[in-house]
Amino acid sequence: MIHPSYVELMKVVNDEGEIGEEPVVNSRYSIVLATAKRARQIIAGAKPLIDDPVCNKPLSIAVEELYRGEVKIVPGEDEN
Repeated sequence: MIHPSYVELMKVVNDEGEIGEEPVVNSRYSIVLATAKRARQIIAGAKPLIDDPVCNKPLSIAVEELYRGEVKIVPGEDEN
């Protein structure tokens, strides 16, 4: 089982929005895009935004950063 789950990640990301505002993330696809983009940044040499990650793999670090609130998903931002 993946931890944190997609549901947990979507809840963390959407909890940061204003009350009555559209949710930032409506699907697993948005989570996958955001974590893949951040993992590519880490592979390219970006420093992790968290100290002492549980796993040293770039994708695991990206998921953990998102879960801890260190990475934000901005709605409507270009996916490139």
